[in-house]
Amino acid sequence: MTHPVIVNERDGARFEQRPGDTILRAALRAGVGLSYECNSGGCGGCKFDLLQGEIETLWPEAPGLGERDRRRGRHLACQCRALGDVSIKAATAAEYVPPIRATRRRAVLTGINDITHDLREFRFRTDAAAEFLPGQFAMLDLPGVDASRAYSMSNLPNADGEWHFQIRRVPLGRGTEVLFEALDAGTEIGLDGPYGLAWLRPDAPRDLVCVAGGSGLAPMISVARGATQAGMLETRRLTFFYGARAPRDVCGESMLASLPGFGDRIVYRPVVSSPDATGWTGATGFVHARLAEDLPAPLASYEFYFAGPPPMTQALQEMLLVDHQVPFEQVHFDRFF
Repeated sequence: MTHPVIVNERDGARFEQRPGDTILRAALRAGVGLSYECNSGGCGGCKFDLLQGEIETLWPEAPGLGERDRRRGRHLACQCRALGDVSIKAATAAEYVPPIRATRRRAVLTGINDITHDLREFRFRTDAAAEFLPGQFAMLDLPGVDASRAYSMSNLPNADGEWHFQIRRVPLGRGTEVLFEALDAGTEIGLDGPYGLAWLRPDAPRDLVCVAGGSGLAPMISVARGATQAGMLETRRLTFFYGARAPRDVCGESMLASLPGFGDRIVYRPVVSSPDATGWTGATGFVHARLAEDLPAPLASYEFYFAGPPPMTQALQEMLLVDHQVPFEQVHFDRFF
């Protein structure tokens, strides 16, 4: 069986598109560093120009394309499949070359655990080892859902094939509706991963700061666990901020408390944004605004990892890179919408 061949005229890369893959996933699976972030149509990081051949678009209304992009005839590699051999023009860079190439596999749901009123941990197991880096995500193919959903792992890579996801229920969200209402232990789904750029950099010599909001808890917990496992916190500190809407949304402390060094080299700082947080005696306001107040050193001296709602990640990005001149290579996040 022959598969469509995709040629990127910008750098000469050639790769095959296997059944079920988008152009983006085909590139990454082949070790080609096509630019991307969310892999799900929201960020616009994988825009490309079609030079020759035919494609199909899976989500024509994907928000990652603006009106100007549509007028110019641009496309999203994560939402397009080649219908035959095609030639494209797409941005690539070494930083996008996957450190671990994504693999498709079947995963069985083994357990569910409530974290808050709308946040649950879903545990899946695959036959092969769970290979990923702390902070990465996977694409889940759920029964009755027409497109893959991206969710981050909260655990660490392991030989047992354990994949844990901490997922917040989204009102009217088809993916979380299935997860929260339709899946039982033993249900089998498709899992494709790992993906993502915000993985833990063990060689970075600076103290770490993790900032999480909502289900952004998962990759940040994974980063904290990975830093502990790698011995990074024997010589460095980790400050973990969690931004919540209300006191009932605050979570994560018990997971960090199980790590050696909690309360000393690992510090947990929850922040509640609701101005009428009844009974809350901790910090209030937007979580990104607390960093400069709570961290003892200039922000440019830290290594940052963050995940959460788009307004939070956008505010953090602008504050760190623009207001505090934190070098770009010290800021790690994946945008989701």
